[in-house]
Amino acid sequence: MHTISDKYPIHIHNSLTRKKEPFVPLHSGRVGMYVCGPTVYGEPHLGHGRSAIAFDTIFRYFTFLGYNVRYVRNITDVGHLEDEVNERGEDKIARRARIEQLEPMEVAQHYTNVYRDTMRQLGVRPPSIEPQASGHIPDQISIISRIIDRGFAYVSDGSVYFDVHRYAAEYPYGELSGRSLGGQISGTRDLEGGDGKKNAEDFALWKSAEPSHIMQWDSPWGRGFPGWHIECTAMSIKYLGLPFDIHGGGMDLRFPHHEAEIAQAKAAYGKAPVRYWIHNNMVTLEGQKMAKSKGNFISLGQLFSGDHPLLEKAYRPLAVRMFMLQAHYGNELDFSNKGLGAAESGLERLNGYLRMLDEMEQLPLGKPDMSLDMQVDFQCDACYAAMGDDFNTAKAIAVLFTLGKAIQWIRANFVAIPLNAGTWQKALLTFRGFMDEVLGIVDRQESAETDRTGELLGLLGELRSRAREERNYSLSDYIRDRLIKLGITVNDPAPDKTTIKMEDSHG
Repeated sequence: MHTISDKYPIHIHNSLTRKKEPFVPLHSGRVGMYVCGPTVYGEPHLGHGRSAIAFDTIFRYFTFLGYNVRYVRNITDVGHLEDEVNERGEDKIARRARIEQLEPMEVAQHYTNVYRDTMRQLGVRPPSIEPQASGHIPDQISIISRIIDRGFAYVSDGSVYFDVHRYAAEYPYGELSGRSLGGQISGTRDLEGGDGKKNAEDFALWKSAEPSHIMQWDSPWGRGFPGWHIECTAMSIKYLGLPFDIHGGGMDLRFPHHEAEIAQAKAAYGKAPVRYWIHNNMVTLEGQKMAKSKGNFISLGQLFSGDHPLLEKAYRPLAVRMFMLQAHYGNELDFSNKGLGAAESGLERLNGYLRMLDEMEQLPLGKPDMSLDMQVDFQCDACYAAMGDDFNTAKAIAVLFTLGKAIQWIRANFVAIPLNAGTWQKALLTFRGFMDEVLGIVDRQESAETDRTGELLGLLGELRSRAREERNYSLSDYIRDRLIKLGITVNDPAPDKTTIKMEDSHG
């Protein structure tokens, strides 16, 4: 069991302060983290994958260090309109339901299932709690009522709007995005029939629904549906309290969504909701922003199947995960066939080092080589230092390659492990732990294939030994010659024994 240690501190780039800060949890040994999840009206795409993998790795690392983590990632199944920025148009899920002649919750459930299955393929662990917006309407209504009672929202024709100017008179507005109030207009939404707003900057907390609007609920202000921003305020506070440690999401959500979340919490409770804000950067494709209109929009399913004109082939989900982790979550990530191919090769090399490590565990400990011992110990600490430096997976992977090369050199040059027992155990824990528990890039499919290959080679060895025992030298020589042509080493350490070994290709 891993224990929390001051030896491996964590520093986080806080989007709110724009500085890298030491992470100090609100409650010792515990972390509360909320991440904005998908709107489930279509196939998950590369942006969904990047955000999920980034925060999955953060979740994994805290857990690896021994923290008790409550990770909440929501499912949005109501409230997102076609034009999210200006709050216009039809609800995205309702529109898909109308086109496909299905119930809205049928559409939401289908794409929720697709999303979860796709994330599973990417090695993304399920969150601790995965609340759905439609299941928390009473919680949203309750917070809206508090905001109205405290004078920061107003009712207009059955809709409720957040009064940004009233709020800005008491609290700073724009602290997360860095926008001044006068610059907010272009980033706010004007819902269908939204001319009941006092100011263009005001945003909807609750919207009155026309009879034809198929997703609507009862409220103190009439039949309607919640605005986009209130759901995350309601669900994060319900499950994590106020304040909580970390809130994450894509960089595109800083404004207006996350800015609105801060305002709603302060307006309702007088407290800032979050201590550390973390935002992952965007994904481009061949240097261009992805968009369906440009024809360069690729879903994760297409990436896995290769069914897209811009893809040279299908890419395994684990290679996609590896590719995403080779860039820091805060940097823009450009997808390309060349980059994905390089990630595949790197993934194979790292898993080759891991297999070497497994084989070497059977070796005895020998006299320590102090220089080598210090090098291995340093590289182990460097893995923790990389992840502690704002979860820098790119640096951590680079260190794993260096550590893997040291493992390979030891295997090639020593018959006993030339490390102190403590250093050797640390190397085992670090390399395996970071590959599997932290980064999630252990290739279990390849490992299973390797196991099967080993069993087949063992069977061929037994058959050749039996042929030699029966003096059937033509058959034994035939097996040997065919294996050698395939690059497989055949040894006869005794007249009645044959060993067969496939040459390592990860050198």
